[in-house]
Amino acid sequence: MAQDTTYVPPVPPTVSPARPVREPDTAAGLLRRLADDLSTLLRKELALATAEVSRSVGEAKRGITGIASGGAVLFAGFLVLLAAAVSGLSQVMETWLAALIVGAVVAIIGFVMLQSGRKKLQAESFRPERTQESLRHDREMLQRRMQ
Repeated sequence: MAQDTTYVPPVPPTVSPARPVREPDTAAGLLRRLADDLSTLLRKELALATAEVSRSVGEAKRGITGIASGGAVLFAGFLVLLAAAVSGLSQVMETWLAALIVGAVVAIIGFVMLQSGRKKLQAESFRPERTQESLRHDREMLQRRMQ
């Protein structure tokens, strides 16, 4: 049997993405690690901000839905006022008084619904609180390390 004497060059070690090759602790290596860490940190902060903005948009949709349904109920209140004025509920009381009471109750319900929806659209509900807290923490950590 003849032996195969073909030269096979050694395979260089591969770098896995989970464990990058660590550069020596030279100034250039440290600066490169700092830049990589800052890049990773900024990507994660951006992902967190995106998630919080998405949540805020969902809350805005619910607020708009509340305003729209409150407006519809308020409009129904006005329609009841008109219908009551036309048809009259004069069985128990004067026609105008019955129409006024029914219309006022429906209008108050619509007003309460509008206020509830409007409250959900205030600026505080759109503030990315977790992102702000995380950035504040990162800034404090960097300040401590720089000292």
